[in-house]
Amino acid sequence: MIPSPLYQDPIYGAPTDPVIVWNREEKQWWILYTQRRRTFSPIGASDVHGSDIGVASSVDGRKWLYRGTLPNLAIEPGHNTFWAPEIFFAQGKYHMYVSYITGIAVDWEYPRHILHYTADNMWEWKFEGALPLSSERVIDACVYEVEKGRYKMWYKDENHESHSYAAESTDLYNWTVVGDEVNYNHHEGPNVFSFGGKNWMITDEWDGLGVYETKDFCTWERNGVILKEPGSRPADQMKGHHADVLVQGDNAYIIYFCHPGEATVDRTTLPPWERGRAVVQAAVLKVVDGKLICDRDADIDFKLEPGE
Repeated sequence: MIPSPLYQDPIYGAPTDPVIVWNREEKQWWILYTQRRRTFSPIGASDVHGSDIGVASSVDGRKWLYRGTLPNLAIEPGHNTFWAPEIFFAQGKYHMYVSYITGIAVDWEYPRHILHYTADNMWEWKFEGALPLSSERVIDACVYEVEKGRYKMWYKDENHESHSYAAESTDLYNWTVVGDEVNYNHHEGPNVFSFGGKNWMITDEWDGLGVYETKDFCTWERNGVILKEPGSRPADQMKGHHADVLVQGDNAYIIYFCHPGEATVDRTTLPPWERGRAVVQAAVLKVVDGKLICDRDADIDFKLEPGE
């Protein structure tokens, strides 16, 4: 059985926006995530801002060890905000595209940018620059190599109705915006992957994850919704949010977060830190009759194989 929860942050109790990456140097899997701070009574959105990028490691995905936060990401003085890392190995380096906000805001009115870092190992990051994209309020980067040497990035543009906009690059440093690609509804957290003979995008609609398929990585057709209905495992009886997908051979696992407090009928009875508590979960993905299906209660022998 997949452990449930898969991971809980032992410091602040609210890991969100997870990405799973193979650490070549340590030969372990890493989950990196937005380390929301839910152990105090927040003022407005102050617990969502001021976050670092948390790190947990595992040899096989069954048991995870908290390792701290990514150091030395600062690009200006003060306590600032990092969200939703996208991290992968390409062209001989690790690349990270992470959402960034100056300071600790108590509301949602401040500019947001996507920053690019590179590293030879996942502890020592070099700031490469802020990406000039389609507006001053962009978050949640996802990058996929759509053909050899051509990369595409999808991200949420909050100044354009919270649709998924796209940009292209051949070197991962210079990006050209190509425009609005997924505008079915407002959403965030786009994630693109290939599995079961098809190319997919999932988005966080705050009411489950929207599913799309494509043949050309430009035109997207609605395929359904997953992780809307509750599961039966511990801390998994609520909607799934902002997810990553790991494909290993014929298997695909979705790594997502959810809020256990959402399962409470009257959330106002919960203390503030419990209302926003989050956990990371994992579940199985399958393609059945051309549809992407998530079996969040699947009883399987879960073990991640070493990466590349």
